[in-house]
Amino acid sequence: MVGRRQMVGAVGAGLAAAILSGVAPAALQGTGRRARQDGRMGYAIVGLGNYGTRQIMPSFVHSRNARIAALVSGTPAKLERYGAEYDVPTTHRYSYQDFDRIRDNPDIDIVYVVLPVSMHAEYSIRASRAGKHVMCEKPMAMSAVECQSMIDAATAADRQLMIGYRSRFEPNNIHAIALARSGRIGAHRVFDSQHGFAASLQSGWRLDRSMSGGGSMMDIGIYGLNAARYMLGEEPTEVIAMDATDRTDPRFRTVEDRLLSTLRFPSGAVAQLVSSYSSHHNRYRLSGADGFIDADPGTPYEGQRLRLKAGDEDVRDVTRPVGPREQFAGQLDHLPTAIREGRRNIVPGEEGLADIRIIEAMYRSAAERQPVRLA
Repeated sequence: MVGRRQMVGAVGAGLAAAILSGVAPAALQGTGRRARQDGRMGYAIVGLGNYGTRQIMPSFVHSRNARIAALVSGTPAKLERYGAEYDVPTTHRYSYQDFDRIRDNPDIDIVYVVLPVSMHAEYSIRASRAGKHVMCEKPMAMSAVECQSMIDAATAADRQLMIGYRSRFEPNNIHAIALARSGRIGAHRVFDSQHGFAASLQSGWRLDRSMSGGGSMMDIGIYGLNAARYMLGEEPTEVIAMDATDRTDPRFRTVEDRLLSTLRFPSGAVAQLVSSYSSHHNRYRLSGADGFIDADPGTPYEGQRLRLKAGDEDVRDVTRPVGPREQFAGQLDHLPTAIREGRRNIVPGEEGLADIRIIEAMYRSAAERQPVRLA
Protein backbone atom coordinates (compact mmCIF):
# COMPACT_ATOMS: atom_id res chain seq x y z
CA MET A 1 0.00 0.00 0.00
CA VAL A 2 1.28 3.45 -0.93
CA GLY A 3 0.97 6.02 1.87
CA ARG A 4 0.39 9.76 1.65
CA ARG A 5 4.07 10.57 2.11
CA GLN A 6 4.98 8.09 -0.65
CA MET A 7 2.51 9.93 -2.88
CA VAL A 8 4.52 13.10 -2.45
CA GLY A 9 7.70 11.24 -3.38
CA ALA A 10 6.05 9.96 -6.53
CA VAL A 11 5.53 13.46 -7.87
CA GLY A 12 8.88 13.80 -9.62
CA ALA A 13 8.53 10.43 -11.30
CA GLY A 14 5.05 11.35 -12.46
CA LEU A 15 6.24 14.57 -14.03
CA ALA A 16 9.07 12.82 -15.82
CA ALA A 17 6.60 10.29 -17.24
CA ALA A 18 4.26 12.94 -18.68
CA ILE A 19 2.97 12.07 -22.13
CA LEU A 20 2.95 15.12 -24.35
CA SER A 21 0.99 13.67 -27.28
CA GLY A 22 -2.55 14.98 -27.77
CA VAL A 23 -3.75 11.81 -29.55
CA ALA A 24 -5.85 9.45 -27.44
CA PRO A 25 -5.34 5.68 -27.67
CA ALA A 26 -8.06 3.90 -29.67
CA ALA A 27 -9.30 2.09 -26.55
CA LEU A 28 -10.14 5.45 -24.98
CA GLN A 29 -11.58 7.13 -28.05
CA GLY A 30 -14.51 4.75 -28.34
CA THR A 31 -15.30 4.97 -24.65
CA GLY A 32 -15.34 8.76 -24.89
CA ARG A 33 -17.89 8.75 -27.70
CA ARG A 34 -20.19 6.38 -25.84
CA ALA A 35 -19.90 8.22 -22.53
CA ARG A 36 -20.86 11.57 -24.01
CA GLN A 37 -24.16 10.35 -25.36
CA ASP A 38 -25.85 11.34 -22.10
CA GLY A 39 -24.28 14.81 -22.14
CA ARG A 40 -22.59 14.52 -18.76
CA MET A 41 -19.00 15.66 -18.25
CA GLY A 42 -16.47 13.21 -16.89
CA TYR A 43 -14.60 13.73 -13.62
CA ALA A 44 -11.34 12.06 -12.65
CA ILE A 45 -11.30 11.66 -8.88
CA VAL A 46 -7.77 12.15 -7.58
CA GLY A 47 -7.44 10.68 -4.09
CA LEU A 48 -9.60 7.87 -2.73
CA GLY A 49 -9.62 8.76 0.94
CA ASN A 50 -12.68 9.00 3.20
CA TYR A 51 -14.01 12.31 1.93
CA GLY A 52 -13.70 11.33 -1.71
CA THR A 53 -15.18 7.87 -1.34
CA ARG A 54 -17.82 8.55 1.33
CA GLN A 55 -19.06 12.01 0.36
CA ILE A 56 -18.05 13.01 -3.17
CA MET A 57 -18.31 9.79 -5.14
CA PRO A 58 -21.70 8.62 -3.79
CA SER A 59 -23.12 12.04 -4.76
CA PHE A 60 -22.66 11.48 -8.49
CA VAL A 61 -25.83 9.36 -8.55
CA HIS A 62 -27.77 12.59 -7.84
CA SER A 63 -25.89 14.61 -10.47
CA ARG A 64 -27.45 15.56 -13.79
CA ASN A 65 -24.38 16.96 -15.54
CA ALA A 66 -21.47 14.93 -14.17
CA ARG A 67 -20.23 11.36 -13.95
CA ILE A 68 -17.15 9.54 -12.67
CA ALA A 69 -14.88 8.90 -15.64
CA ALA A 70 -11.56 7.97 -14.02
CA LEU A 71 -9.84 7.29 -10.70
CA VAL A 72 -6.36 8.17 -9.44
CA SER A 73 -4.81 6.55 -6.37
CA GLY A 74 -1.52 5.25 -5.04
CA THR A 75 -3.27 2.16 -3.67
CA PRO A 76 -3.98 -0.54 -6.28
CA ALA A 77 -6.56 -2.21 -4.03
CA LYS A 78 -8.58 1.03 -3.91
CA LEU A 79 -8.44 1.39 -7.67
CA GLU A 80 -9.73 -2.14 -8.06
CA ARG A 81 -12.45 -1.80 -5.43
CA TYR A 82 -13.85 1.57 -6.47
CA GLY A 83 -13.21 0.96 -10.15
CA ALA A 84 -15.48 -2.08 -9.95
CA GLU A 85 -18.05 -0.28 -7.78
CA TYR A 86 -18.35 2.70 -10.14
CA ASP A 87 -17.82 0.81 -13.39
CA VAL A 88 -14.56 2.60 -14.20
CA PRO A 89 -12.59 0.56 -16.77
CA THR A 90 -9.00 -0.41 -16.04
CA THR A 91 -7.86 1.93 -18.83
CA HIS A 92 -9.23 4.80 -16.76
CA ARG A 93 -7.51 3.93 -13.48
CA TYR A 94 -4.25 5.78 -12.80
CA SER A 95 -1.48 5.77 -10.23
CA TYR A 96 0.25 8.95 -9.13
CA GLN A 97 3.28 7.98 -11.20
CA ASP A 98 1.30 7.87 -14.46
CA PHE A 99 -1.17 10.64 -13.59
CA ASP A 100 -0.10 12.80 -16.53
CA ARG A 101 -1.50 10.23 -18.96
CA ILE A 102 -4.90 11.80 -18.30
CA ARG A 103 -3.91 14.21 -21.07
CA ASP A 104 -4.68 11.45 -23.57
CA ASN A 105 -8.05 10.42 -22.15
CA PRO A 106 -10.92 12.30 -23.85
CA ASP A 107 -13.38 10.91 -21.28
CA ILE A 108 -11.86 13.20 -18.63
CA ASP A 109 -13.14 16.77 -18.73
CA ILE A 110 -12.55 17.74 -15.10
CA VAL A 111 -10.03 16.62 -12.48
CA TYR A 112 -11.29 16.70 -8.89
CA VAL A 113 -8.33 16.98 -6.50
CA VAL A 114 -9.29 15.40 -3.15
CA LEU A 115 -5.84 15.07 -1.56
CA PRO A 116 -3.95 16.40 1.47
CA VAL A 117 -3.55 20.17 1.16
CA SER A 118 0.19 19.87 0.49
CA MET A 119 -0.66 18.13 -2.81
CA HIS A 120 -3.38 20.47 -4.05
CA ALA A 121 -1.17 22.86 -5.99
CA GLU A 122 0.89 20.12 -7.62
CA TYR A 123 -2.00 18.10 -8.96
CA SER A 124 -4.15 21.08 -9.87
CA ILE A 125 -1.32 22.55 -11.92
CA ARG A 126 -0.54 19.23 -13.60
CA ALA A 127 -4.22 18.76 -14.44
CA SER A 128 -4.42 22.24 -15.99
CA ARG A 129 -1.30 21.57 -18.02
CA ALA A 130 -2.90 18.34 -19.21
CA GLY A 131 -5.71 20.43 -20.65
CA LYS A 132 -8.32 19.57 -18.02
CA HIS A 133 -10.60 21.78 -15.97
CA VAL A 134 -9.98 21.50 -12.22
CA MET A 135 -12.11 21.21 -9.09
CA CYS A 136 -9.89 21.42 -6.01
CA GLU A 137 -10.99 20.78 -2.46
CA LYS A 138 -10.74 23.47 0.18
CA PRO A 139 -8.54 24.81 1.64
CA MET A 140 -7.16 25.67 -1.77
CA ALA A 141 -3.45 25.31 -0.99
CA MET A 142 -0.71 25.67 1.59
CA SER A 143 -0.08 29.34 0.85
CA ALA A 144 -1.27 32.30 -1.16
CA VAL A 145 1.77 31.84 -3.40
CA GLU A 146 0.64 28.30 -4.25
CA CYS A 147 -2.92 29.51 -4.83
CA GLN A 148 -1.70 32.08 -7.33
CA SER A 149 0.37 29.45 -9.15
CA MET A 150 -2.77 27.32 -9.53
CA ILE A 151 -4.72 30.27 -10.91
CA ASP A 152 -1.90 31.11 -13.33
CA ALA A 153 -1.71 27.52 -14.61
CA ALA A 154 -5.46 27.38 -15.26
CA THR A 155 -5.39 30.76 -16.99
CA ALA A 156 -2.45 29.74 -19.20
CA ALA A 157 -4.29 26.56 -20.21
CA ASP A 158 -7.59 28.41 -20.75
CA ARG A 159 -9.22 26.02 -18.30
CA GLN A 160 -11.52 26.69 -15.34
CA LEU A 161 -10.41 26.27 -11.73
CA MET A 162 -13.09 25.85 -9.07
CA ILE A 163 -12.69 25.38 -5.31
CA GLY A 164 -14.87 22.86 -3.49
CA TYR A 165 -16.91 25.19 -1.29
CA ARG A 166 -19.93 22.88 -1.12
CA SER A 167 -21.93 25.19 1.17
CA ARG A 168 -22.35 27.66 -1.69
CA PHE A 169 -24.66 25.07 -3.28
CA GLU A 170 -26.62 24.09 -0.17
CA PRO A 171 -30.22 25.47 -0.31
CA ASN A 172 -30.20 26.98 3.19
CA ASN A 173 -26.92 28.79 2.67
CA ILE A 174 -28.19 30.04 -0.69
CA HIS A 175 -31.36 31.29 1.04
CA ALA A 176 -29.32 32.88 3.85
CA ILE A 177 -27.32 34.87 1.29
CA ALA A 178 -30.53 36.05 -0.37
CA LEU A 179 -31.94 37.12 2.99
CA ALA A 180 -28.72 38.99 3.83
CA ARG A 181 -28.92 40.86 0.50
CA SER A 182 -32.65 41.62 0.90
CA GLY A 183 -32.17 44.24 3.62
CA ARG A 184 -34.76 42.60 5.87
CA ILE A 185 -32.45 42.59 8.91
CA GLY A 186 -31.20 46.12 8.33
CA ALA A 187 -27.59 47.25 8.21
CA HIS A 188 -25.19 44.40 8.91
CA ARG A 189 -23.45 44.84 12.25
CA VAL A 190 -22.00 41.56 13.60
CA PHE A 191 -21.27 38.18 12.06
CA ASP A 192 -20.22 35.41 14.43
CA SER A 193 -19.29 31.84 13.73
CA GLN A 194 -18.09 28.78 15.63
CA HIS A 195 -16.84 25.76 13.71
CA GLY A 196 -15.08 22.81 15.29
CA PHE A 197 -14.93 19.14 16.19
CA ALA A 198 -12.84 17.00 18.51
CA ALA A 199 -9.89 15.79 16.48
CA SER A 200 -8.30 12.49 17.43
CA LEU A 201 -4.74 11.26 17.13
CA GLN A 202 -6.05 9.17 14.24
CA SER A 203 -6.90 12.30 12.24
CA GLY A 204 -3.85 11.60 10.09
CA TRP A 205 -2.39 14.30 7.87
CA ARG A 206 -4.73 16.97 9.28
CA LEU A 207 -2.57 17.11 12.42
CA ASP A 208 0.67 17.38 10.41
CA ARG A 209 1.28 21.01 9.42
CA SER A 210 3.65 19.98 6.63
CA MET A 211 0.69 18.33 4.89
CA SER A 212 -2.26 20.42 6.09
CA GLY A 213 -0.85 23.95 6.14
CA GLY A 214 -2.46 24.59 9.53
CA GLY A 215 -4.93 23.25 12.04
CA SER A 216 -8.57 23.91 12.83
CA MET A 217 -8.73 27.23 10.97
CA MET A 218 -7.55 25.76 7.67
CA ASP A 219 -9.69 22.66 8.01
CA ILE A 220 -13.06 23.50 9.63
CA GLY A 221 -12.80 27.21 10.50
CA ILE A 222 -12.55 28.12 6.83
CA TYR A 223 -16.29 27.43 6.53
CA GLY A 224 -17.00 30.27 8.95
CA LEU A 225 -14.53 32.58 7.24
CA ASN A 226 -16.01 31.92 3.83
CA ALA A 227 -19.51 32.39 5.25
CA ALA A 228 -18.52 35.75 6.74
CA ARG A 229 -17.43 36.90 3.30
CA TYR A 230 -20.45 35.62 1.40
CA MET A 231 -22.97 36.76 4.01
CA LEU A 232 -21.53 40.25 4.41
CA GLY A 233 -20.75 40.54 0.70
CA GLU A 234 -17.51 42.44 1.27
CA GLU A 235 -13.85 41.82 2.02
CA PRO A 236 -12.22 42.46 5.42
CA THR A 237 -9.64 45.20 5.86
CA GLU A 238 -8.10 44.16 9.19
CA VAL A 239 -7.76 41.06 11.35
CA ILE A 240 -6.66 40.35 14.90
CA ALA A 241 -6.33 36.76 16.11
CA MET A 242 -5.43 34.79 19.22
CA ASP A 243 -4.17 31.21 19.33
CA ALA A 244 -5.53 29.27 22.33
CA THR A 245 -3.72 25.94 21.95
CA ASP A 246 -2.40 23.61 24.59
CA ARG A 247 0.92 22.57 23.08
CA THR A 248 1.33 19.79 25.62
CA ASP A 249 -1.58 18.00 23.94
CA PRO A 250 -0.01 15.44 21.54
CA ARG A 251 -2.61 16.31 18.89
CA PHE A 252 -1.34 19.85 18.57
CA ARG A 253 2.42 19.56 18.23
CA THR A 254 2.43 21.31 14.85
CA VAL A 255 -1.11 22.67 14.31
CA GLU A 256 -3.40 25.00 16.25
CA ASP A 257 -6.38 23.80 18.24
CA ARG A 258 -8.49 26.93 18.89
CA LEU A 259 -8.06 30.13 16.94
CA LEU A 260 -10.18 33.18 17.80
CA SER A 261 -10.28 35.94 15.19
CA THR A 262 -11.98 39.30 14.69
CA LEU A 263 -12.31 40.83 11.23
CA ARG A 264 -13.16 44.44 10.41
CA PHE A 265 -15.08 45.24 7.19
CA PRO A 266 -15.36 48.49 5.20
CA SER A 267 -19.07 48.92 6.05
CA GLY A 268 -18.26 48.93 9.76
CA ALA A 269 -19.45 45.35 10.29
CA VAL A 270 -17.25 43.01 12.31
CA ALA A 271 -16.94 39.23 12.24
CA GLN A 272 -15.94 37.08 15.19
CA LEU A 273 -14.76 33.60 14.25
CA VAL A 274 -13.85 30.62 16.40
CA SER A 275 -12.28 27.45 15.01
CA SER A 276 -11.56 24.44 17.19
CA TYR A 277 -10.11 20.94 17.12
CA SER A 278 -11.23 20.20 20.70
CA SER A 279 -14.93 21.13 20.80
CA HIS A 280 -18.03 20.70 18.68
CA HIS A 281 -19.59 23.69 16.86
CA ASN A 282 -21.17 24.32 13.48
CA ARG A 283 -23.12 27.56 13.34
CA TYR A 284 -23.11 31.16 12.16
CA ARG A 285 -25.29 34.21 12.73
CA LEU A 286 -25.50 37.53 10.93
CA SER A 287 -26.99 40.23 13.16
CA GLY A 288 -28.30 43.48 11.72
CA ALA A 289 -29.89 46.64 13.03
CA ASP A 290 -33.37 45.12 12.55
CA GLY A 291 -32.91 41.39 13.15
CA PHE A 292 -30.74 38.39 12.49
CA ILE A 293 -30.19 35.34 10.27
CA ASP A 294 -29.18 32.29 12.27
CA ALA A 295 -27.85 29.06 10.75
CA ASP A 296 -27.48 26.33 13.38
CA PRO A 297 -26.18 23.96 12.23
CA GLY A 298 -24.87 26.01 9.35
CA THR A 299 -22.45 24.07 7.18
CA PRO A 300 -22.57 20.32 7.96
CA TYR A 301 -22.96 17.55 5.40
CA GLU A 302 -26.68 17.46 6.20
CA GLY A 303 -29.29 18.74 8.68
CA GLN A 304 -28.91 22.52 8.25
CA ARG A 305 -31.44 24.71 10.07
CA LEU A 306 -32.15 28.37 9.35
CA ARG A 307 -34.02 30.98 11.43
CA LEU A 308 -34.91 34.58 10.67
CA LYS A 309 -35.77 37.57 12.87
CA ALA A 310 -36.81 40.56 10.76
CA GLY A 311 -38.16 43.78 12.24
CA ASP A 312 -41.17 43.28 14.49
CA GLU A 313 -41.73 39.72 13.28
CA ASP A 314 -41.25 36.81 15.63
CA VAL A 315 -38.30 34.51 15.06
CA ARG A 316 -39.31 32.15 12.25
CA ASP A 317 -37.93 28.86 11.02
CA VAL A 318 -37.13 29.45 7.35
CA THR A 319 -35.28 26.18 6.74
CA ARG A 320 -35.39 25.06 3.10
CA PRO A 321 -36.10 21.44 2.15
CA VAL A 322 -32.97 19.65 0.99
CA GLY A 323 -32.72 16.66 -1.32
CA PRO A 324 -30.25 13.83 -0.69
CA ARG A 325 -26.67 15.05 -1.12
CA GLU A 326 -28.04 18.17 -2.80
CA GLN A 327 -25.12 20.44 -1.97
CA PHE A 328 -22.59 17.91 -3.27
CA ALA A 329 -24.54 17.20 -6.45
CA GLY A 330 -25.07 20.93 -6.98
CA GLN A 331 -21.35 21.52 -6.70
CA LEU A 332 -20.55 18.68 -9.11
CA ASP A 333 -23.09 20.00 -11.63
CA HIS A 334 -22.12 23.65 -11.40
CA LEU A 335 -18.70 23.43 -13.04
CA PRO A 336 -19.89 21.49 -16.14
CA THR A 337 -22.71 24.01 -16.53
CA ALA A 338 -20.33 26.96 -16.27
CA ILE A 339 -17.97 25.36 -18.80
CA ARG A 340 -20.74 24.66 -21.30
CA GLU A 341 -22.24 28.13 -20.95
CA GLY A 342 -18.85 29.82 -21.23
CA ARG A 343 -19.19 31.63 -17.92
CA ARG A 344 -17.07 31.72 -14.82
CA ASN A 345 -17.96 29.42 -11.93
CA ILE A 346 -19.06 31.13 -8.71
CA VAL A 347 -16.17 29.85 -6.56
CA PRO A 348 -13.06 30.27 -8.76
CA GLY A 349 -9.46 30.09 -7.62
CA GLU A 350 -9.56 33.74 -6.60
CA GLU A 351 -12.16 32.84 -3.96
CA GLY A 352 -9.87 30.24 -2.42
CA LEU A 353 -6.93 32.63 -2.64
CA ALA A 354 -8.86 35.30 -0.72
CA ASP A 355 -9.50 32.90 2.18
CA ILE A 356 -5.89 31.71 2.32
CA ARG A 357 -4.59 35.28 2.37
CA ILE A 358 -6.85 36.06 5.33
CA ILE A 359 -5.84 32.88 7.17
CA GLU A 360 -2.18 33.74 6.67
CA ALA A 361 -2.92 37.15 8.21
CA MET A 362 -4.69 35.43 11.13
CA TYR A 363 -1.66 33.25 11.82
CA ARG A 364 0.63 36.25 11.58
CA SER A 365 -1.57 38.28 13.94
CA ALA A 366 -1.67 35.45 16.48
CA ALA A 367 2.11 35.02 16.32
CA GLU A 368 2.86 38.75 16.58
CA ARG A 369 -0.02 39.49 18.97
CA GLN A 370 -1.16 42.53 17.04
CA PRO A 371 -3.66 43.47 14.33
CA VAL A 372 -2.73 42.89 10.69
CA ARG A 373 -3.98 45.11 7.88
CA LEU A 374 -5.32 43.36 4.79
CA ALA A 375 -4.64 44.81 1.36
